[in-house]
Amino acid sequence: MSNPDDPASWVAKADNDLLCIANNLNDPDVPWDVVCFHAQQAAEKMLKAILVSRGLVVARTHDLLGLFDECITTGAQLPDLRSDCALLTQYAVAFRYPGYSPDPDEQDGGTAVAAARRIYDAVRAVLIAAPPAGRPSP
Repeated sequence: MSNPDDPASWVAKADNDLLCIANNLNDPDVPWDVVCFHAQQAAEKMLKAILVSRGLVVARTHDLLGLFDECITTGAQLPDLRSDCALLTQYAVAFRYPGYSPDPDEQDGGTAVAAARRIYDAVRAVLIAAPPAGRPSP
C-alpha cells in the first residue's frame, strides 16, 4: 500500500501515469484525451511529491499553477514551469467527459507529454538533490 506521506509513493504513481501514456502511444488508435489526462496527472503527482517531501499535507486539487507556486514558496529550486502547468491543468477534468471540443489530437498529446516530462524531470532533480532529512530519495 502506498503512503501519501512518502514522496516516493507520489513519484511511483507518477511513474504509473507515464507508463500508461507509453502503453497508449503504442496502440494504433491512440486515445489522445487519455494521454493528455495522464500527462496532467503525472505532473500533479510530482508537484505533490515536493510538497510532501517538505512535510506538507497536499490539497485535493488539480490546479497545477497553484501547486507549482506552493512548491516555489517552500523554497523548491524549480525552473519556471508555469506555462507547462497552465497547459496541463486543462486536461484534469474537462476533456474526460463528452461535450468539450475539440478533443485533443496528436499535436496536443505530444505537447502535453513534453510538458509533463519537463515537470517530472525538474521535480525529480530537486527531490534527488535535496531529499528531506530522514527520508531516502525517491
